[in-house]
Amino acid sequence: MSKEIRNIICAVIAAALAIGFISIFFLLGEGGTEKEKVKVGFIYDGDAGTPYSANFMIAARSLTAEYGEKAELIEKYNIPHENAAEIIDGLVSDGCDIIFTTSFGYGDAAKKAAQKYSEVQFCAATCDNSDVSLENYHTFMGEICQGRYVSGVLAGRKLKEMIDSGIITAEQAVVGYVAAYPVAEVISGYTAFLLGVRSECPNAVMHVRYTNSWTDFSLEKRQAERLIDDGCVIISHHTNTIGSAIACENASMPYTVYHVGYNQDMMNAAPTASLTSCRIDWTPYIKEAVGAVLSSREIEKTVKGNVHGKDMSGGFREGWVSLIDINTAAVSKEDIKFAEETVNKISSGKISIFKGDYKGTDPEDPNDTIDLNTEFIENKDSSAPSFHYILQDIVIIDN
Repeated sequence: MSKEIRNIICAVIAAALAIGFISIFFLLGEGGTEKEKVKVGFIYDGDAGTPYSANFMIAARSLTAEYGEKAELIEKYNIPHENAAEIIDGLVSDGCDIIFTTSFGYGDAAKKAAQKYSEVQFCAATCDNSDVSLENYHTFMGEICQGRYVSGVLAGRKLKEMIDSGIITAEQAVVGYVAAYPVAEVISGYTAFLLGVRSECPNAVMHVRYTNSWTDFSLEKRQAERLIDDGCVIISHHTNTIGSAIACENASMPYTVYHVGYNQDMMNAAPTASLTSCRIDWTPYIKEAVGAVLSSREIEKTVKGNVHGKDMSGGFREGWVSLIDINTAAVSKEDIKFAEETVNKISSGKISIFKGDYKGTDPEDPNDTIDLNTEFIENKDSSAPSFHYILQDIVIIDN
């Protein structure tokens, strides 16, 4: 055999080996064998009548549209948090390859299950995984402070319009907020809302009333009514029913008491009072995470979003947050255009939400304070909100 032929053979073998190594690397690191089918489990703490759970169900329906028979859904409704472990075990027994838990209260059960069932991927919405290191336990949440801020901008413009029209005085620029619990997720949301309001109506202040419940329609309605009686002319909320919207629609005041919703279109409940709503769109994460399992890829390398280890978040730019139900009878074309421009500025980093000449205090620790002259970047290190300060002078807790 000539030297030239030996060199050619060696070159061919080397090329084949190189291709083989590249293929192995691709299979191990970037993708693997496409699965014929995956079973996808969902655990909801409500049902289609609960706006929060209904948002996840919209995402679940997207799997059928995207993957057809390749994605088989197994859904469990109205599951109390204390029953989560039993339900998860059942979903694993049913052959689920990936399980989505949709409430913070399911987080501990999902973590323990991930330790037991290493072959199953667990994706826990609104939870935290900083205390675990599991390849199959993932957390995710939309950066909803962005939606709160933009809906606050629309509310602020409405306040300014009411002042300019002589409907209210500048001293009456008071908004109200019906809040579930005094936790970071809720405090972050109503602070972002107020800062959006004040970007357009700088003298506005906000009164907050807690319900200490996520889904108490009667109490939400009653707390909103109390805020209206106290002089709040626009109400928003972080709770899971339409109680506050109904209170605004039925208010007997010399002016319309406007409402800004969360999680669902409030137009049916409050056709006159509703300004807009914002929500987390869970579809991008859930659809792409299932796609990752189908193609044997890592979830965090497949889903488009902001990655924090095994945790992911996203805002307007990633399609994880959206405004819905802008009431064109109450919101002008100019205001809608301004809201769209604000969304674009947030997405491009031209607007800082938690920044301004404000100081705040942790309601649980008076020694823990913050000065927003230095910007606080929400969701910098985790998908779960962490801003937990009550802004001095402009946020009044009424409970």
